[in-house]
Amino acid sequence: MLSAVRGLLLDLDGVVTVGGAPLPGALEAIDKLRAAGMPLRFVTNTTTKPRRRLIADLARLGLDVEPDDFFTPASLARDHLRRSGAKPYLLIHPDLLEDFEGVEPGADAVVIGDARDAFSYANLNHAFRLIHDGAEFLALARNRNFLDGDHKLSLDVGGFVVALEYACETTAHVFGKPSADFFLGAVAAMGLTPAQTAMIGDDAEADIGGAMAAGLAGILVRTGKYRPGHEKRVNPTLVADDLAQAVTKLLQTSERRPSGETAR
Repeated sequence: MLSAVRGLLLDLDGVVTVGGAPLPGALEAIDKLRAAGMPLRFVTNTTTKPRRRLIADLARLGLDVEPDDFFTPASLARDHLRRSGAKPYLLIHPDLLEDFEGVEPGADAVVIGDARDAFSYANLNHAFRLIHDGAEFLALARNRNFLDGDHKLSLDVGGFVVALEYACETTAHVFGKPSADFFLGAVAAMGLTPAQTAMIGDDAEADIGGAMAAGLAGILVRTGKYRPGHEKRVNPTLVADDLAQAVTKLLQTSERRPSGETAR
């Protein structure tokens, strides 16, 4: 329930921004959260830009975010590869390569992200052969689609992940949303429990369904990739018109808590 919420996870694209521009009231809503002392972390499945550029883009909009408060699938996958010592074939967007700096390429694993034009038959077939021969299959995300810069939906990495899973008769290890580990890592960074945390997103399945399956409250906003009827897929804790309305309702709930019970 919303009355238990003490911290927030915020999606970026479609919730805070669209096409690189802030949505109306979004930055002001984040200012209100910070002024109220509500802990928050930013979580995104975007795999076409490195974390450095994502943070710099927000800074240009006037939103300062510390690197430790920003969670991306690429950083988790890189840490996994470093721990295991695996040398991967990276089927990812060229701009994301800097997030895998220091990882030696090889054939022990396949890492797939939103590679865009790199999704050629030759590259996908090479990935297939490696996975079929025993390479670990690592997916940065599993989203069906995303809201592109022209404000239309475009094909995301999920379809390619499922195609390789089908061809290889295996299941990918997913690092981004809707993976429970992705949500739980961000929750733990705030020192909270899943029951004390809400996820605000525009993707009913990856954002809200994944978060709620991990024990968080799920707040679906009617911006970004949201389309009428999406809420019927997951039965969110709350549906709001946008981030500003979601934050207003959360803070009103916070004000109604019993005396002495405050956000951490």
